[in-house]
Amino acid sequence: MKCILTSIIVLISIQISAQKIINGTVFNMKNIPIAGANIYLEGTYDGSTTDEKGSFSFTTTETGTQTLIISFLSYETFTMVGDVSYMKDLVVKLREDVNTLDAVVLSAGTFSAGDNSKVNVLKPLDVVTTASALGDFVGALQTLPGTTTVAEDGRLFVRGGDANETQIFIDGIRVFTPYTPTTNNTPTRGRYSPFLFDGITFSTGGYSAEFGQALSSVLLLSTIDEPDQEKTDIGIMSVGAALGNTQKWKESSLSVNASYINLAPYNAIFPDRNDWIKPYETAAGEAVFRKKTGAGLFKLYGAFDATNFELTQEDINNSEGVHFKLNNNNVYVNGSYQGVLNDTWTLFGGVSYTHAKNNFNIIDSAVKDTENSIHAKLKFKNRISNRLKLYFGSEYFATDFKENYSDNTISSTAYGYNNNIAAAFVETDIFISKKLAFKPGLRGEYSELFNDFTLAPRLSLAYKTSGKSQVSLAYGNFYQNPSSHILKFNQTLKAQNTSHYIFNYQYNADRRLFRAEAYYKKYDNLVKYDTDFANFDSDYTNEGTGFAKGIDFFWRDSKSIKNFDYWLSYSLLDTKRDYNNYLAKSQPNFANTHNLSVVGKYWIEDWRSQVGFSYALASGRTYTNPNESGFLNNKTKPYNSLSINWAYLISPQKILYASVNNVLGFKNINGYQYANTPDLNGHFNRRALQPAADQFFFVGFFWTISEDKKSNQLDNL
Repeated sequence: MKCILTSIIVLISIQISAQKIINGTVFNMKNIPIAGANIYLEGTYDGSTTDEKGSFSFTTTETGTQTLIISFLSYETFTMVGDVSYMKDLVVKLREDVNTLDAVVLSAGTFSAGDNSKVNVLKPLDVVTTASALGDFVGALQTLPGTTTVAEDGRLFVRGGDANETQIFIDGIRVFTPYTPTTNNTPTRGRYSPFLFDGITFSTGGYSAEFGQALSSVLLLSTIDEPDQEKTDIGIMSVGAALGNTQKWKESSLSVNASYINLAPYNAIFPDRNDWIKPYETAAGEAVFRKKTGAGLFKLYGAFDATNFELTQEDINNSEGVHFKLNNNNVYVNGSYQGVLNDTWTLFGGVSYTHAKNNFNIIDSAVKDTENSIHAKLKFKNRISNRLKLYFGSEYFATDFKENYSDNTISSTAYGYNNNIAAAFVETDIFISKKLAFKPGLRGEYSELFNDFTLAPRLSLAYKTSGKSQVSLAYGNFYQNPSSHILKFNQTLKAQNTSHYIFNYQYNADRRLFRAEAYYKKYDNLVKYDTDFANFDSDYTNEGTGFAKGIDFFWRDSKSIKNFDYWLSYSLLDTKRDYNNYLAKSQPNFANTHNLSVVGKYWIEDWRSQVGFSYALASGRTYTNPNESGFLNNKTKPYNSLSINWAYLISPQKILYASVNNVLGFKNINGYQYANTPDLNGHFNRRALQPAADQFFFVGFFWTISEDKKSNQLDNL
């Protein structure tokens, strides 16, 4: 018995002597103790938590080299590898985790929407529920500050830049022909259906080094990664019909949309000032195929549309009017892959192809344009640490443009060009803390057409001023080759250039968002020519210059009034430029000094309805009055438009929708056309240029057939 007792005492003594004590104190970077931090040896049950003084202590029987883990919410995890005998009296300082939701966001010049966006300004749903948007991305974005109201055009004009200075990308790959063709004084629309997209990023300046060939703005559209259900969407509208279907399999899915629009019935009920020989007609189709792989996602997006119409427009210099006929076919295919290479590396690759064909007939002239364009991109991301991320990649743009022109004096003349551009970019996200972050970048481009290399630095930074607010700064240098209406006649120019300087303040809390942003843009190397219109015999130079400066405000509130969501935006723009055939540096005729937009949406529970309105006010735009001295010497009256919409939820799968643009029938004037010769009194007569249709009425019935009987059709609009 005495021998057994002795053996037990010896064994206990050995075990006690084999146990090691691990202890220490945990602080943050300000030397404040952290209570409740979790400490343990990796792969064991040995561990503890810190007390109110940040202290911890526990014992272990492990020996040799071990891994000690210390973690706490909102802080980066601390890891120590070493012999347990040296893990005594440790003093550990945890750094704040810069990936938390309350961390600073690099947001100067950028409006984002989507499930992964920390700062949502515009939601994808807003595209189809904003009264004035009529289901078009551009229409919804025109309610944001920084955009200019150019009602007769319909494209995006951003901060003093013309519409050609904004580029659109789908899943990171360039769209070369994003708008449907149209005629003079009739607004265009974007080609693509909002129902296939769930992410929008609209940058009004200072954007990433990843994107080039855009002087003013980029719009990024992201297709849905994974549809939530199988369904069929049926739309019957006053102007046509639409049909969509989504199918899901184990690792893949397919969504297709088809639509047909014919404005003949609408023009018969609501005639406008045009004599329509063949009213506007278009048929379009889109499809997105998705395939999950072991470490990534492959997407294939395709779109096709065919448009045709014929009309005679009023013209002060032609009593019979101006005859215009158009046939257009457009094909766009986009394939992309995004995947994980390992714990720190990810890869993105994509390519797009565009084939666009336009046949115009204008009076006695016949024009046939054919464009074939390719964009290929390869990008890598390396997460070196939570505080440092590296992005780099390369891309290639290739455009082959051909035009054949003929009239009653010329049988056929050919124009065209090949515009090939190779680019490389590098960029880093540097998070000093949760409050301070930088994004420096550099982009280089080589233009084969001009045999010229350009280098464009970019830099943005953001500082968190409080838990709900931050300030941001951004600088960028941007290059863009001239557009096709110039390059088809002259290929001896060089890239146009602009520099952006942006200061942003943002407050975001409790379903309320406020943004204020000041900016300055400087233009150089803009294209000038010496004729009324760009032509084969024009003299072209890169001697144009310009500037744009202003301040934008945005406020959105979905909290203060129950069931009511609204936003206000205002832009003040001061801009002048000397380009094209301008006689002097002047405010361009597409720029408004003041732009105001007010949008509201209210859900009425008893009526099972959402009602909304959108009001736009813009100051007058410049035009040249030949009866007075000077260039762009007058301004039109202000632009006003009030639009309303109503959506009635018949059942969870059925909805009736109606909208009216410019419901009060404001007679907006976009400018004036003057006679080529004066009358007997030496006075040049004029004709007001107004939108082809001052009002637009739209009624639709939408029906979703899905397995999820609880799905709300209102969320699908």
